[in-house]
Amino acid sequence: MEVKWTSKALSDLSRLFEFLVPVNRQAAAKTVQSLTVAPTRIMNQPRIGERLDEFELREVRRLLVGHYEIRYEIQESIIYVLRLWHTRENRQGAR
Repeated sequence: MEVKWTSKALSDLSRLFEFLVPVNRQAAAKTVQSLTVAPTRIMNQPRIGERLDEFELREVRRLLVGHYEIRYEIQESIIYVLRLWHTRENRQGAR
C-alpha cells in the first residue's frame, strides 16, 4: 500500500496548523505530526477505519486520531487522504 495526500487534505493540514500555532506552537507541531503519521499506520490494515456509506461506489473511510477525523479512500493499492479536521468543526458538505 502507498499513501497519497490530496491537495484538499494538505490544505486542511496547513489550516489546522495555522489555527493552532498562535495558541501553542509546540502543540500545533505535535498535532500535525500525529496527523501525518496516522495514514502510514493504516497501510497494514487499510480497512480499520469506519466505512462511510454515503460514498456508495467508493471505499471512503474515516479514522479518528484524537479529536481529529481523517477521511481516506482506498483505490487498489493506494490510500488517498481526502480531508481532515477537528471533530468540533462544522464540516457541512466536506467530502
